[in-house]
Amino acid sequence: MGNKLLFKHIDNSALIVFRIIFGLLCFLESVGAIFTGWVRKTLVESKFTFSFIGFEWLQPLPGNGMYFYYAIMGAFAFCVMLGYKYRFSIIGFTLMWAVTYLMQKSSYNNHYYLLMLLSSIMVFMPANRYASVDVYQKPSIKNFSMPQWCKWVFVLQLFIVYTYASVAKFYPDWLDTTVVELLMRNKRSYFLVGELLQQKVVHYFLAYGGILFDGLIIPLLLFKPTRKYMFFISVFFHLFNAVVFQIGIFPFLSLAFSLFFFEPETIRNIFLKKKPFYNAEAVILPKKKKSLIVLFLIYFVIQIGLPLRHHFIKDNVLWTEEGHRLSWRMMLRIKSGSTSYTVENKKTGKRFIVKQNDYLTAKQKRSVSTKPDVMWQFAQRLKAEYKASGQDIAVYVNSKVSVNGRKYKQFIDRNIDLASVEWSVFKHSDWILTSDLEAK
Repeated sequence: MGNKLLFKHIDNSALIVFRIIFGLLCFLESVGAIFTGWVRKTLVESKFTFSFIGFEWLQPLPGNGMYFYYAIMGAFAFCVMLGYKYRFSIIGFTLMWAVTYLMQKSSYNNHYYLLMLLSSIMVFMPANRYASVDVYQKPSIKNFSMPQWCKWVFVLQLFIVYTYASVAKFYPDWLDTTVVELLMRNKRSYFLVGELLQQKVVHYFLAYGGILFDGLIIPLLLFKPTRKYMFFISVFFHLFNAVVFQIGIFPFLSLAFSLFFFEPETIRNIFLKKKPFYNAEAVILPKKKKSLIVLFLIYFVIQIGLPLRHHFIKDNVLWTEEGHRLSWRMMLRIKSGSTSYTVENKKTGKRFIVKQNDYLTAKQKRSVSTKPDVMWQFAQRLKAEYKASGQDIAVYVNSKVSVNGRKYKQFIDRNIDLASVEWSVFKHSDWILTSDLEAK
């Protein structure tokens, strides 16, 4: 039964079309980051970046290097779309995207993380076996089928993403529409829909519609009687997000996943009419069957486990941020902070407040005001800089943070030298003060 579920061959039209769309969107994301100024603001103008802890050695290339970096990454994506040297191109794009993802957290986005995962999955896909330059150059690799696991890997990944996104919304500030109201407040100036987005009935529709959509979209796309209806709802949902939240390629990438939910013959008839349809449904076991199964079992155990880790860390993740990243907790809170950094020379006792503008971009300043791991990293950077000039310093942080419109509260213990404490990966850092998010 398991062999049939995973290794039965089906028509590969969905994967071929998805490769083309995926490559195109990755190309647009890469070159778009250059032309919209994202690369300049995030990676060129900054003196340094706040990388994921443990990857501090990943820093932007000097000068205009990051423009060339993103251009090369875009070229890899374009080759993926064309199916030209596919395996080399998708590996190249995946590695380069992963580096830029791990390199900076100031523009952290769940969608960037998802793109890294999807690119990694695409490395293992036989996505260049039709309608590709590779086939043109080497006709012997042409194939009209793929093992069924190619479909189910995407389905399971999406199910994990959407399910966690739905479950995370079951908390008071989302259910009473506080978060949605705050998210919509700065959309008031939008043409035609700006005032509509301020209406309470719209907030309730978006709040509870978001829970239902995230929780039901995958099961109802898999269920044939509801598939078409959910597809049209999905089109509305993702286009709404594209217009209102302006979140890049993600809405269109999400719509592209619909290819794997429709019958292969339908996809073939719409997009690849000249392609022969494969309907033999043979079960072909690969030579490295066990290795493949073990690899994906490990991968999905990690994917299921990572979003749960905040439940094992003291206090509320909305306050501490510990366990927030890599957990599909999307658009769940609005945080603002007022934070100052005081440096003390341990030898002389002299103190002064750090001028953040001397070190940080505007976006980085927002990060060091609300995110404890970034605060800790900034303290470590200050310590290293002063150590290079022969000074041993302590760094004290005075931070007040507001979550979802609540009153500002003291966030960090002002008596702790953040430059001298270790970062805790899987447990609570005691220098983050206790929250009281029940009170508004």
